[in-house]
Amino acid sequence: MQIGQRVRVRGLKDGGGKAIAKKVGEVGVIKEEKIVDGGKMGYIVTFPDSTKTWFFPDELESVA
Repeated sequence: MQIGQRVRVRGLKDGGGKAIAKKVGEVGVIKEEKIVDGGKMGYIVTFPDSTKTWFFPDELESVA
């Protein structure tokens, strides 16, 4: 996955909370990489409603 790539949220590993859970199925754009949870890589994704949050790579799928 790359910065600027469009992605869809496939699901969440840990539930995340109601606001983040609502993002499942939504499409956003990767804005930057982030090191999360003990050195693992994640991505900060922004959505059309101007919200942003981070996800693990396996929670996202590429959108053409």
